[in-house]
Amino acid sequence: MDTLLSVVMPVYNEGKIIGESARRTLRVLREAGIPCELILVDDGSADDTWARLEALAAELPEVRAVRLSRNFGKEGAMSAGLERARGDCVAVMDCDMQHPPEALPEMMRLWREGWKVIEGVKNTRGKESKLYGWFARAFYGLLRSSSGIDLRGASDFRLLDRAALEAWKRMPERQTFFRAMSTWVGFPRAQVSFDVAPRASGGSRFSTRRLFGLALNAITSFSAAPLHLVTAAGAALLALFVVLGLQTLYMKLAGRAVEGFTTVILLLLIIGGVLMIALGVIGVYIAKIYEEVKGRPRYLVQQDTRGKPGERQN
Repeated sequence: MDTLLSVVMPVYNEGKIIGESARRTLRVLREAGIPCELILVDDGSADDTWARLEALAAELPEVRAVRLSRNFGKEGAMSAGLERARGDCVAVMDCDMQHPPEALPEMMRLWREGWKVIEGVKNTRGKESKLYGWFARAFYGLLRSSSGIDLRGASDFRLLDRAALEAWKRMPERQTFFRAMSTWVGFPRAQVSFDVAPRASGGSRFSTRRLFGLALNAITSFSAAPLHLVTAAGAALLALFVVLGLQTLYMKLAGRAVEGFTTVILLLLIIGGVLMIALGVIGVYIAKIYEEVKGRPRYLVQQDTRGKPGERQN
């Protein structure tokens, strides 16, 4: 049976629910008559996830289980799955059942109509704190204004045609942001809306620190706007200093010069703060260059139920 659809699921410490999630996804696709493979990538889990994935691969012929050598992060796990997908199209979804597999047949319908990238767009963001929601809106707004990529309501739940997948695979960067990269490649796009369901078990795996890091990586990967912002801040300060300099010269020539200790302290604080921020922004870009120049793989595979352990990866 030819593989029409590959479904990639990154898995991290989801031993309790991965069996139910995999069976539910396969049941939906079988009922819709969609030939498929299910690629489950264990991202260095510390629980019994891998043992359960091996059991699923032995039980269900559509399942392929891949185990990374350590935790490389969700982006690395998605890359491992996408680079092994054999289908005419490939879908990426979370394994916690917040991305409903019932939306996959509708995505396939749109794909058959000729759409190359079908994005899952959230009707609601589910249960999340107001602070998290504000941070997400600020991030998407900044990304949209700085790079032109609009990800409002978007998620990693999306389906790519083989042509779009091959275009994504030609992007060589080590630090990836799949959600934006799959939009950047272009191709005709359509959207499927869905409601974010409650997590089947446990809480989010993303801490505030990891979410901030993901946002910083996304913005600096797709835009040089932070560097331009530093330049603009420098120009604004220069204009301010010219005005203050002319005022000081006038007061001196007019014989009305007064003590300016407070002004000096404020200027030193402002200049020092702007310089430190500028160095930080430049440092972020230099760090990204450093990571890319090293050329290390996005992930390393320890075991693969349909491949050779330790095989070299891009």
